[in-house]
Amino acid sequence: MKKIVAVIPARWASTRFPGKPLAKILGKPLVQHVWERCCEAEGLDAAIVATDDMRIAQVAFDFGAEVSITKPSHQTGTDRLGEVAERLRDVSHLINVQGDEPAIDPGLISELVLTLRQEPKIRMITASAAFPKSADLSNPNHVKVITDLHGDAIYFSRSPIPYPRSHTAAARPRHHLGIYGYEVRFLKEFVAWQPTPLEQAESLEQLRAIEHGVKIRVIQAETRSTGVDTPEDVGAAAKDLRALARRRAAK
Repeated sequence: MKKIVAVIPARWASTRFPGKPLAKILGKPLVQHVWERCCEAEGLDAAIVATDDMRIAQVAFDFGAEVSITKPSHQTGTDRLGEVAERLRDVSHLINVQGDEPAIDPGLISELVLTLRQEPKIRMITASAAFPKSADLSNPNHVKVITDLHGDAIYFSRSPIPYPRSHTAAARPRHHLGIYGYEVRFLKEFVAWQPTPLEQAESLEQLRAIEHGVKIRVIQAETRSTGVDTPEDVGAAAKDLRALARRRAAK
């Protein structure tokens, strides 16, 4: 039986929002909301907060989370995940849940877990959502993904893809969502590889897997949540949390 664990990377030293994981949203620290969404997901065996800061660790301990203290030198959340993977035993897969999305849909996490359990050949998985018709596809902060007919990623880009030569073309990119699942053995390989040319050009680490010939499954999510990058995003995240609560109450 596969054992699948969610890991929530949480660091203090955010350039635009220092101490972000402890920012209060609707009376709770941001990281607690994320952890609670993981606990609500189906199929996970555990949810771990991975942090390099004892202030975050203490708060996480207080609200009941399992905590893994990691090195402060990690450049990415994936690197932090790799350190956690080295300590775990009898865990087949890890889900990297962004620590700045308090209203992430537990159903999305559940779908990643279910897919990993049902398809043992998947080494890496992520998710996407439809862009609104009004979305500015030229915005480099909106990462685009296109997939093949089997649902595996062909390419991720900050630029519009594919090129819209015909305005009537059916092909349209989807908005990449920053959640990932990894086979633990593959994750250990991934973090040991050096950054690759396309990864460096786009500043998108998932391209490292594609450049090494690894398929990335992309599931299609119905909704997306607001990431908290700056203090100004807190209000939008609170709005998303209220909307999530309404959707769940309506079911």
